Amino acid sequence: MFDKFKNLFIDKQDQETDDKYILVPESEINENLKRDIVNLEEVGEAYCKSLQHKYRSKFEREDKQNLKIWVCRDIDGDQLPNLSSEQCLEKEYRSQIAINFDGFTDEEDAYVHYIQLWYYFGGYFKGTGTLYDLSKNHLEADIEEKLEELLNQL
Repeated sequence: MFDKFKNLFIDKQDQETDDKYILVPESEINENLKRDIVNLEEVGEAYCKSLQHKYRSKFEREDKQNLKIWVCRDIDGDQLPNLSSEQCLEKEYRSQIAINFDGFTDEEDAYVHYIQLWYYFGGYFKGTGTLYDLSKNHLEADIEEKLEELLNQL
């Protein structure tokens, strides 16, 4: 009964967002998953590079300078200097595609929009991970959709 009421209050957009991710219980966080996360981040980096090149002039025509799209990584909110996907199995590790333009600073956590790739929530007793599902979604199309939204919004 509670689930029926709960569904009435859940926004469809939230459901669509949730469909983009796989919930990974802590018991399934292992070296095989690490390989998948590293691969996902490498794919993300390739898309960032090509889409930044493709969209830079479109943003500049709209007076939105310095478009930057990159894979941003942190552990518990701290962007450590040499942090790489090799640390992806550490609790509170998060990677995301970040997008910024105009007043961009050297602080990599200052960005307009992001698409989460992987987040390992440590939790008090048990942790869980949230992984972008490449098997059901197309990351490049999702990034382009966000870029088009930003172009049309601002």
